[in-house]
Amino acid sequence: MKVAAIGVGLTKFGEHWENSFSQLFVDAGAMALKDAGIDGKDIEAIFVGNMSGGRFVDQEHISSLIADNCGLTPIPSTRIEAACASGGLALRQGVMAIESGFHDIVVAGGVEKMTDILTERTTQTLATAANQEWEAFLGMTFPGLYAMIARRHMHEFGTTREQLAMVSVKNHENAMNNPYAQYHVKITAEEVMNSTIVADPLRLLDCSPITDGAACIILASEKKAKEFTDSPIYITGSGQASSSISLHDRERIAVTDATVNASREAYRRADKTPGDIGVAEVHDAFTIGEILAIEGLGFCDIGKGGITTENGETKIGGRIPVNTSGGLKAKGHPVGATGVAQAAEIIFQLRGEAGKRQVDADVGLTHNIGGSGGTAVVHILEK
Repeated sequence: MKVAAIGVGLTKFGEHWENSFSQLFVDAGAMALKDAGIDGKDIEAIFVGNMSGGRFVDQEHISSLIADNCGLTPIPSTRIEAACASGGLALRQGVMAIESGFHDIVVAGGVEKMTDILTERTTQTLATAANQEWEAFLGMTFPGLYAMIARRHMHEFGTTREQLAMVSVKNHENAMNNPYAQYHVKITAEEVMNSTIVADPLRLLDCSPITDGAACIILASEKKAKEFTDSPIYITGSGQASSSISLHDRERIAVTDATVNASREAYRRADKTPGDIGVAEVHDAFTIGEILAIEGLGFCDIGKGGITTENGETKIGGRIPVNTSGGLKAKGHPVGATGVAQAAEIIFQLRGEAGKRQVDADVGLTHNIGGSGGTAVVHILEK
C-alpha cells in the first residue's frame, strides 16, 4: 500500500519564549490539517517524536499531553524516542501504520523545546544519547564525539578544515531563503574557522544551535489521499538501522554504518539508487555530519565528502543539492522535530513550493541520525 503526505505544518524554528511546549505542536498540527484540507475527526492516530521532554521542560507522558491539547482524544497517541532521530522514526512509524492497513490517516510529528533551561543542562541532556558509562560519565559531549570523528576523517581521507567550513557556509546561504529557519545570516569560511573553539577541530559555527520548534505531516493511504489532493507526495522508501551507541565499539569511526544500512533498505524499498535522488535533507548537527551523510548515502565515495562539498556539488544548482532548508546548522535543530521538518522541506521541494531555494527534483531523500550514529532513519519521497 502506498503512503502519501497530504499536509505539512511547522513552526518557525528558534527561541519561543512566548509559546509552551504543547502549543508549538498544536500550531504545527493546525497548519498541517489546514494544508491537507481535513479536520481532526479524520485523524486515526498520532505519532510524536520527542527526545527528552522530561529533562527539557519537566514533562513526560508526552503522548497524552499532545492528544489532549490538540483536541484529539480519544484517538491513540504514541511518543517515539530515538535521540535526535526521534522525528524521523515517528514518521517511519506513521508510514508503517498505514502500510500495514491498520490506519488510513495519521499524524506524524515532532516537537522539542530546548531553550527553557541553561545551556549546561541542555548539553547534559543531549549527552544522554551517548553511552553514559563509557562516554558521558568521563566528560564526553556530542561536540567532543563528533570532533573525534572529524579528526579521524581528516587523518584517513585528507578532509580539510576549510571543507568543513564550506558545509556551514552553504547551509547558512540556503537558510536565507527559508522563512522557517532560525538563522538568516550569511557567513564566510574564514568566520567559521575563526569562531570560538568548541572541541578541536570543530568551532562554534560548525555546530547546530539550541532550538525550539515543531513539525507535523499528515499521512494517508493512497486511496484516502486521492480524496483530498490531486498531487500527493508519496513516501516510497523507508529504512532504519542501528549501530553501536559508543564510538569505541564501532568497526569504523569515520563511516556511519547505520546510515549505509538504513539507506540501502530505503533504496531497495523505493527501487531507487543514489543517482535517482534530486534533493536531500541530511543530518548536519555538526559540519562533519553532512560529509559523513553524503558518503554513507552513496552520493559520493567514502572519503570524498569533503572534496564533493568543495567542488560545489551539494549546492543549490549542483549535482545533488543538500540541505536546501539550511539544514540543522542554520534552520535549527529542535531534536524531536528535526526528522519531520526534513521531510517537510522535501515535500515543499517536490510540490514546487520552496520559493527562492527551489530545485528541480522529482525524488527526494531525508536522513536523520540519533546520537553519534547509533540510529539512522532514511526516507525517500516522490511526486
